[in-house]
Amino acid sequence: QVELVQSGGGSVRPGGSLTLSCAASGVTFNSRCSAWFRQAPGKQREGVAAIDSTGSISYADFVKGRFTISLDNAKNTLYLEMNNLNPEDTAMYYCVTIPGRAATLATMEGIFRGVPNFGDWGQGTQVTVSS
Repeated sequence: QVELVQSGGGSVRPGGSLTLSCAASGVTFNSRCSAWFRQAPGKQREGVAAIDSTGSISYADFVKGRFTISLDNAKNTLYLEMNNLNPEDTAMYYCVTIPGRAATLATMEGIFRGVPNFGDWGQGTQVTVSS
């Protein structure tokens, strides 16, 4: 049984930083395509960053240069380091992993538009950015 357990998140002032973690059991991240998505109140879920089993990384334009996705294979944990946060980053953040060798963030977004609950999802963690 696959389980993704998220930690991190919280409240921070604009310009601040947070790191989200997603620990997996029952599945190995480095054999799959994984990503972080977020959903703000009243808005559609959107992709933030993805990393596939080849190590290729892709980001949404609105986080390039501010967020970093990474994988610790020894800990089987996915991370999202977020810097220079702004109020528009306020959302519930989710990690997700799907079968497959290679996929970009755009590819994964396309998959989830067709099958929203495809793959294995973390429980979500709230990130709030306000002054």
